[in-house]
Amino acid sequence: MARQIIKSGQVSENRKARFNYTVEDTIEAGISLTGAEIKSVRYGLVTIVDGFVQRRGDNLFLAGIEIQKLPTAARIVNFDERRPRQLLLHRNQINRMIGKLQEKGATIFPLKLYFNNRGRLKVLLGIGYGKNRTDKREAIKKREWERTKARIIK
Repeated sequence: MARQIIKSGQVSENRKARFNYTVEDTIEAGISLTGAEIKSVRYGLVTIVDGFVQRRGDNLFLAGIEIQKLPTAARIVNFDERRPRQLLLHRNQINRMIGKLQEKGATIFPLKLYFNNRGRLKVLLGIGYGKNRTDKREAIKKREWERTKARIIK
């Protein structure tokens, strides 16, 4: 396999999230994975674009992310690629996030997946609300104006 193994740093980023949502707050959480899944993540075989957080009982789960299987992995190591994965947070953080989820229109979504300095996999979660079409148009206009302004100055 010609892929490079990621020891530390960013694995995946959800760039669409900042365009589709207004981010009010962020929180860092651990994520519960099996050994085969973490190995796939180290090879960068993960997609978090469709990810979201859902509540199940007293815990929070990250659903909608896809961790692909390594092509060289043994057939014995099978896992569901799109299964919900439990978030590892303190109880007061979970309660705060559940309170945010109960607000009308609030969503919790992954912004970034990365390895910290100790080699632990972390997910940066954003808490926010969905943008409407006019807000998205304003963001596009602002981005294009910044580009043209930079071109003129250059």
